[in-house]
Amino acid sequence: MDAHKARAFLAAAALLISAGVTQAQDFPTRPVTLIVPFAAGGTTDIGLRALAAATEKHLGQRILIENRTGAGGVIGPLQMAANAAPDGYTISQIPITVFRYPFTARTPFNPITDLSYIISLSGYTFGIVVKPDAPWKTFQDLLADARTNPGKISYGSPGAGTTLHLTMEQIAKQQGIKWTHVPFRGTSDSTNALMGGHVSVVADASGWAPLVNSGKLRLLVIWSDKRSKSWPDAPTLKEAGVAMVSNSPFGLAGPKGMDARVVKALHDAFKKGMDEPAYVEVMTRIDQEPFYLNTEDYRAFAARTSTEQKQLMEELGLAQQ
Repeated sequence: MDAHKARAFLAAAALLISAGVTQAQDFPTRPVTLIVPFAAGGTTDIGLRALAAATEKHLGQRILIENRTGAGGVIGPLQMAANAAPDGYTISQIPITVFRYPFTARTPFNPITDLSYIISLSGYTFGIVVKPDAPWKTFQDLLADARTNPGKISYGSPGAGTTLHLTMEQIAKQQGIKWTHVPFRGTSDSTNALMGGHVSVVADASGWAPLVNSGKLRLLVIWSDKRSKSWPDAPTLKEAGVAMVSNSPFGLAGPKGMDARVVKALHDAFKKGMDEPAYVEVMTRIDQEPFYLNTEDYRAFAARTSTEQKQLMEELGLAQQ
């Protein structure tokens, strides 16, 4: 390459870098799409729509919700990581199933290197619900029946490989019982199946709250560390004799390679959104506690979680060989 061509190449490269810096500094100049990898109307969707509405005024642009369901919340983040430009205009909720996926399927996806972590938001209040006329008045009753009648009790969850599914299998292993898993695409589907008598119980996040509050469903147990302020009569798993806590923290991320300025702009806007009273009210209603981590801490949390999920998949015999 002669001197003239070299100078031209360097000038073009400098122009591209300068344009990228300007775009990052001006971010955002158009709406941002937030992928919700679960069905509309469920707990995740309700909470993230509330957060998007609370964050828009701090971001200065609209935040558009796009539901991309499938594979227990994995499809949406994987599609984003593979196809979206790393410009901050397409981001996704990152459920804990994303960290399990590489250990249960043959995939080039690596959640540590293929995502730009933005902010950790919250965790779920999980629980097991039954119809009011169900024969089990307590969770111990349910366990006793499952122990006496292996495979008789069926439970609905948001999908295979989700925390709900795996925790139910962990409970079964610990308690020496067997029940039958029936996966669904979301809360509304599993709840309708329960109400129609197609499954015995549902293990899900607090999307069941309105039906529990109205007496149309009965909450047998929650999976949090402490009893819920919303349903103080429901014991925790630990109180029911199962030494386990499950709340599945989640946050937001974009594709790998996002500019640090764009990540910061998104982090700062969503952090302010988390403090908005309207969002806090919705989170209180669905009984979700905040689990805030900044960008650096969320990235470190992701690395630890990936290691923990690898171990869990191996313990349950679900790891890809």
